[in-house]
Amino acid sequence: MLEKLFKLTAHRTTVRTEIVAGLTTFLAMAYILFVNPTILSATGMDKGSVFVATCLAAAIGSMLMGFIANYPIALAPGMGLNAFFTYTVVLHMGYTWQIALGAVFLSALIFFALSIFKIREWIITSIPLPLRSGISAGIGLFLAIIALQGAGIVVDNLATLVGLGDLTRPGPLLAMLGFIVIVVLEARRVPGAVLIGILAITFLSIAVGLSPFAGVVSMPPSIAPTFMQLDILGALDISLVSVIFAFLFVDVFDNSGTLIGVTKRAGLADEQGNIPKMGKALVADSAAALFGSLLGTSTTTSYVESAAGVSAGGRTGLTAIVVGILFLLSLFFAPLASSVPAFATAPALLFVAVLMTSGLAEIDWKDITVSAPVTVTALTMPLTYSIANGIAFGFITWTLVKLLTGRYRDLNVALTVLSILFVIKLGWLSA
Repeated sequence: MLEKLFKLTAHRTTVRTEIVAGLTTFLAMAYILFVNPTILSATGMDKGSVFVATCLAAAIGSMLMGFIANYPIALAPGMGLNAFFTYTVVLHMGYTWQIALGAVFLSALIFFALSIFKIREWIITSIPLPLRSGISAGIGLFLAIIALQGAGIVVDNLATLVGLGDLTRPGPLLAMLGFIVIVVLEARRVPGAVLIGILAITFLSIAVGLSPFAGVVSMPPSIAPTFMQLDILGALDISLVSVIFAFLFVDVFDNSGTLIGVTKRAGLADEQGNIPKMGKALVADSAAALFGSLLGTSTTTSYVESAAGVSAGGRTGLTAIVVGILFLLSLFFAPLASSVPAFATAPALLFVAVLMTSGLAEIDWKDITVSAPVTVTALTMPLTYSIANGIAFGFITWTLVKLLTGRYRDLNVALTVLSILFVIKLGWLSA
């Protein structure tokens, strides 16, 4: 049955290899079980319910990818998108988490339509590659400031806006220790480096009496507080158009980049670098995001950590199915998730920030018409506490700079129209 479903022989793999690959991918991305509930609970969402929603969204998404596209790519609520959901849409813009979930649902619905009607290619080709790198780096810097603030390393300062926290307190010290542990383990290619770092700091914190221990295993908490609590009608407000677009935009490019990178490493792309089943993969991804919003979590997306499983030999959807099963089993570890303090998840956020900012190495810094918009995009996100603002400023800067320097070939209709809409949006907000 497995041979028929996943064509193991044709992909030169075995059941054992796929299981090992699935376990490897799960260990690489299991940190989301602890980080996502911590971030989303800041909106007022029930932490136990978010934990269950995270497990189920990851399980459903990974299994959809495995069965529909037969790719070794796992899914879970996306980093960056969960921070945007919490710190921008809810805490900064003042919308309820129910309306924010409605915006996630609508963005996933549009993504699903784009995948079905194959409009995605037009959207992706309309956005310059350097801007995509700038957006990824900006999200990384956004996560970094959230991590440093959550750990108490960076604090507010009336004179300078931000300042250094009290490093004699245990929280910041443990956060810095956790980050070093993760980086060292990753450098030594230890599977599950991020997960090990989170758990090590958690248990150390419990051992010295800094945080309470709620246990390890129990029956899963109730999902009722977040299940089907999204407010779709509230999300249809005109002021949320940019938010929905931001969810959609980041999801489309994050997914495309992950799919391209992982399938290329797995040798599943053709000679031209095209992905044969990109359409099916995107359908699976957008469907997973729809399910996630109904369950009660921010946008579900493909995880670049899937590359760890591919490196272990994963070549088919069976790898993703194994990941999905492991996320289902994780439902019984809710007490452990609730025992994880903020300064234990902060190092994971900071590490993800390091990975996301690495794309800046591909920028042509000698071309000021490229480096200026990219820098504006990346810096605006953390400094305005908004991914949407970063995208808006980046698009506008790119369009104006290219237009005024006569570089018309670097512009297209979609980019120009979006820039005009962003100018109107920003002008309306300031008014």
